[in-house]
Amino acid sequence: MNLIVMKFGGTSVANIKKINNVANIVEKEATKQKIIVVLSAMAGVTNEMQSYIDEIESNEKLENDLILTSGENVTIAILSAILKKRNINSIPLLGWQVPIITDGNHQKAKILNINKKRIMDFLKDFDVIVLAGFQGINIEGNITSLGRGGSDTTAVAIASAVNADRCDIYTDVDGVYTTDPNVVSEAKKIPKLAFEEMLEMSSSGAKVLHTRSVELAMKNNLILQVLSSLTQKPGTLIVDDKKLIEKEIVSGVSYSKNESKITISGIPDKPGISAKIFGLLANKNINVDMIVQNISQDGINANITFTIPNNEVHYAKEILENNLGKINFKSLKTDENVSKISVIGMGMMSQSGVAKKMFETLANMSINILAISTSEIKISVLINEEHTDIAVKSLHDAYNLKMKK
Repeated sequence: MNLIVMKFGGTSVANIKKINNVANIVEKEATKQKIIVVLSAMAGVTNEMQSYIDEIESNEKLENDLILTSGENVTIAILSAILKKRNINSIPLLGWQVPIITDGNHQKAKILNINKKRIMDFLKDFDVIVLAGFQGINIEGNITSLGRGGSDTTAVAIASAVNADRCDIYTDVDGVYTTDPNVVSEAKKIPKLAFEEMLEMSSSGAKVLHTRSVELAMKNNLILQVLSSLTQKPGTLIVDDKKLIEKEIVSGVSYSKNESKITISGIPDKPGISAKIFGLLANKNINVDMIVQNISQDGINANITFTIPNNEVHYAKEILENNLGKINFKSLKTDENVSKISVIGMGMMSQSGVAKKMFETLANMSINILAISTSEIKISVLINEEHTDIAVKSLHDAYNLKMKK
């Protein structure tokens, strides 16, 4: 059967009027094929649920996930009820009803398995499945949440499981842009991107798609489309790089202010010390990004600088300080006033001079680089947060990415 998955984020289902608009989009597509609609909670609801958890100071993971996943229950019921009033044969489903099986890592659960046969059985009887995003159930039968952006992951995982023709991600923007239009008004929409480019953009601060969802789509070679629920404009297709006719040297400039820098000084310069440091953090599910290591002037000790998400810096500091005896460092400093700037493009693999242009552009703006990391298609630098906007604007101009007039 022809089948697509459509995911609508919180801003697209923020109120009844907007959910009716989603119903209009679904109704139009339902004349062409079967549909699985994945919904987030109404905009702001998950934050509100988190505030309740904070207010009661709950550390109960099982109960917290029940609270956090409650918003999606409301949106799927409302949309399904609206569709039925329009004589569209739909059914609302929660994650456990599929079921979407996850591991037991509450609030950051990973999907382990999806019952494809049960979904296909539902599609024999219904034209539209309205599915709650962000939620699953572990093997003990407890409700789990997939972490922020988890509805994207739900949609892509479901689309991959049922071999959908495409997965459309509806947001409040009409595609992926060369950079944040709120920072650079001349930013232009990109018609088509490679999975690898979108993955690097997502991991570098672009908020259009969740990183885990892009990884999953790339693994399953599932075509993604990012488009707006508020306009009729074409979106951005995310595809295998072999489908790109021409690969841009630089496709976009991303930034993230959600970065904190940790510098550990005076650690012994001997094998295994880095493994101890990052092993301690990995065991607590703390993701480390940029890493710089250098030898101290005494030739005996070393310094390591790395970045982690802002909301984990104090936890990471506590873990490292509690393990001073294992690491034997002299000092530990944190800096939350930094940001990461990245230039990304598939054409970097065959073109030289991209890094030179980036460093020269920042130098001309008197912006100091605190750390550098690279991949085949990305160069990232860490700078002081106060220079973020001017750095993004300058690099966007330097690589001639602005919209042609």
